[in-house]
Amino acid sequence: MIFKTKKNKLNILYIFFYILSLNIFFFSTNNSFAKSFDIKNIDISRPFEINFDKNQVINEGFIQAFFELISLIVSSDDIKKIDNIKLNELKGMIESFSIQEEKFINDIYYVNLGVSFNKKKIYDYLERKNIFPSMPIRKKFLFIPIIIDENKKDLLIFNNNKIFENWNKDLEKTHLIEYILPTEDLEDLNQIKKNYETIEQYNFAEVISKYDLKDSIILLIFKNDDGLRILSRITYNKNVILKNQSFSQKNIEEEKQTKKIIKKLKIVYEDHWKKINQINTSIKLSLKIKINNKDNNIISNFEKDLSNLDLINYFIITKFDKNFTYYQVIFNGTPSVFLKIMEEKNYNFNTQNRIWSIK
Repeated sequence: MIFKTKKNKLNILYIFFYILSLNIFFFSTNNSFAKSFDIKNIDISRPFEINFDKNQVINEGFIQAFFELISLIVSSDDIKKIDNIKLNELKGMIESFSIQEEKFINDIYYVNLGVSFNKKKIYDYLERKNIFPSMPIRKKFLFIPIIIDENKKDLLIFNNNKIFENWNKDLEKTHLIEYILPTEDLEDLNQIKKNYETIEQYNFAEVISKYDLKDSIILLIFKNDDGLRILSRITYNKNVILKNQSFSQKNIEEEKQTKKIIKKLKIVYEDHWKKINQINTSIKLSLKIKINNKDNNIISNFEKDLSNLDLINYFIITKFDKNFTYYQVIFNGTPSVFLKIMEEKNYNFNTQNRIWSIK
């Protein structure tokens, strides 16, 4: 009788810890659903008048933050599909907001906001608009702009090159690409001039090798009496993409024309980068994964890493026993892409069975 009582107590204790563990794990997984897009430093100012309404100012901040986010994750063509949004719909995608600073100066109200948007709701909204978003990954490219004067049979890299001089002026916070301009090196100039006749085929390897950057954009601007022909050679991950454009402008030295060309080129490069990092939200691959419960750190890190991946639609714990925790992961991509991403985070999977396991 005593033995049965002890056994019953042990069973109750086991069930208690089992349920407690489930609650802990489910709580941590639910946190992963709350993965958000955080937009900071939204500055709004309005005159403090008789009909002043602070809520209206905050609402304007929400709208500004939303379109800043859209500019980060949506291509320039697709942004046109979102010319307006109902405020109630927008607020439904906000998880939280904070007022970082507010002040009154000379009857002007100033406020600085931070807004967090629910990532899944943003993706669902864009999917309804038939828009595939991109992961907002910032990237450095070595950028070498060269003006080729076909009439004078000469080229400009540093001196008198208005594109070089003005490229990193007027930077926008919604641009993901950081452009690293080359130093003014006479040796590089002479090396490039040697290849004037075959400049379109020249790979610039000697110049690029001097910089600790694997990826580059070489901009060739051919100037003649008919206007400008522009060739962009974009190298990323050893893949090379060529993009051609033309402009009727002949005087590239004019500041207004230079800014116009720079703006258009940056849009082209940003759109290309977004295309590389595009998420196909219409693909919802269901993966079943189990992890041994011997090491809680592995489980904790696994959930944390999943919650930080933009391509993870969501994940849940479907089962828990004394040996394993079982997950269902919904992934916006193919199995090979998932395995590659997780391998970069030092996860290796045994995929021989229906339920994958971490090696």
